[in-house]
Amino acid sequence: MHIHDNIVITGAAGFIGSYMTGYLNQVGFENLILVDDFSDERKHRNLQGKIFKEKVDREQFFDWYKSHPDSIQAVFHLGARTDTTEMDYEVHKKWNLDYSKKVWELCTQNDIPLLYASSAATYGGGEHGYKDTHDVAHLTPLNPYGVSKNNFDIWALEQTETPPNWYGVKFFNVYGPNEYHKGRMASVIMHAYNQVKEKGEVTLFRSHNPDFEDGGQKRDFIYVKDVVRMCVWLLMAAPASGLYNIGTGKARTFNDLVSAVFDAMRADEKVTFIDTPEDIRDKYQYYTQADMQKFLATGYDRKFYTLEQGIQEYVMQYLKTDAVY
Repeated sequence: MHIHDNIVITGAAGFIGSYMTGYLNQVGFENLILVDDFSDERKHRNLQGKIFKEKVDREQFFDWYKSHPDSIQAVFHLGARTDTTEMDYEVHKKWNLDYSKKVWELCTQNDIPLLYASSAATYGGGEHGYKDTHDVAHLTPLNPYGVSKNNFDIWALEQTETPPNWYGVKFFNVYGPNEYHKGRMASVIMHAYNQVKEKGEVTLFRSHNPDFEDGGQKRDFIYVKDVVRMCVWLLMAAPASGLYNIGTGKARTFNDLVSAVFDAMRADEKVTFIDTPEDIRDKYQYYTQADMQKFLATGYDRKFYTLEQGIQEYVMQYLKTDAVY
């Protein structure tokens, strides 16, 4: 990617999109076209202090491009409807499937490399493993969000006409600054921090699976700084197009996570367990761990933040100071 050419980031006011904007600024990119629904005031501060060329409403983006042809060198399509509790598939279909197809077609017709956000939610309960192969039609996601993401992956893999390079990145459990607006959908780390601050203890879901102790449920938690570095690496290094996991390859328990939060806050550890709500109990993932062989084979050699390192930085530099990146 060249410093002087325009880069499009969709979902630019959101969590990963705004962090990506800040990261690209930090490494010298300022010709950024930010695409999003900018009407949500909770997201405004995510873009404070960021340098960019233009903001374009997501509904206007395709018209904008018609009057700015040949102006884009790469697209990070990170915008999506991400609410996993939204059960109306049509809501997810509009943004995660139909809009993504239009982005794909624009990139294909104009020879623009594309990186788009898929999701580890496509793996469902993990009964088929977490390997980022292109055999995705048999995956069974647990909610409409995951279904919409998998349906786009299926569609992308069927296309004979594609962008010059394209990457569908399957984000695992991302946490870090700029997720303050996400409410219920924010990471467990942010919720744990707020609970410790307010009442000195953390509430976790009890395990309803005999194979896992309470708090022993495991996830592949990845710090947002690693996520954006990995995404930029893919567009810079241009390995083979396709789907790539974005995780650490190391599952950690929720007990590990809350210990790290208490530790970072220098607070005594106190955890209580409550039943997992009935409405999500049968859709609950007990274990996720990204298979990272394919991604690491691209030559990426930076060390990932450990859960403890990521939480320490997130708590001390951002949550305690209420700062954005």
